[in-house]
Amino acid sequence: MELLQLKYFLTVARLEHMTRAADELGIAQPPLSQTIARLEDELGVPLFDRLGRNIHLNHFGRAYVQRVERIFEELEQGRCDLSDLANGRQGQVGLAMDAATHLLPDLLSAFRKDHPGVYFLLSGHHNTVTSLVQQLARGTCDLCISSPPLQQPGITSISLLTEDIWLAFPSIHPLARRSQIRLQEAAQEAFISMKPGHSWRELTDSFCQQAGFRPRIVFESDDPSTIRGLIRAEQGIAFGAAISWRGTVDPAVIQIPISEPKCQRTIGLSWLTDRRLSMAAQQFRQFVIDYFARLSLV
Repeated sequence: MELLQLKYFLTVARLEHMTRAADELGIAQPPLSQTIARLEDELGVPLFDRLGRNIHLNHFGRAYVQRVERIFEELEQGRCDLSDLANGRQGQVGLAMDAATHLLPDLLSAFRKDHPGVYFLLSGHHNTVTSLVQQLARGTCDLCISSPPLQQPGITSISLLTEDIWLAFPSIHPLARRSQIRLQEAAQEAFISMKPGHSWRELTDSFCQQAGFRPRIVFESDDPSTIRGLIRAEQGIAFGAAISWRGTVDPAVIQIPISEPKCQRTIGLSWLTDRRLSMAAQQFRQFVIDYFARLSLV
């Protein structure tokens, strides 16, 4: 059995047409038919059902094509790994995020100190859960950081960090001097929030519902830095993340713990279960896990 036979088989299996397969492969049809026949002889089973000039994968062929595709995926991954080593670089990592996006510059710069050859394709805070799942499925990203961690068939997720959610006030606000606050006490305040559809918006709206009110939202944005800027400008209050907002607010913004109800979120890291990650992505995955573990201890 030769790789060329398997390559020919995959093309015929995909097109289910000998003439079109021969044209795509750039060979005559008789040699292609003979190659497929020899492969079937070696395997001892027919891979196609033949009805005149029409051919269709049978149940043997459908089972075999999955194995052959995996062989070529492994060969391609091996070629990429060798290319990385030969060129002295680690390759590319696709990363999507919908949580803790302001940590990204520090996270990436810390990783690239020891991996200067790695480059990243980034997708930031405009992501929704649906778009994150789609990006993983399409292969446009290798890893995603989200809150909550993705819970979908075929996706592996681990928790990186659980953090309290606080209220953020302009420093001149009368409530900014409090050591803690019940969320219901802010029921009449003007809120600044993420746009509907974002997981953060769904989470914070649920907190308000638990506290018995619907927030009066005066600004909606898909940019966390804009939200923090509007708080500084005394345009309202907002929910803030106790750990992952750390270092992003100045003295003009005061974060106050919420005593009731308990307000928390979990940030997780996710990837496709059955897709092999490149060496660069595997190294970055472990780095992210270690980075957030250190962050939670500070």
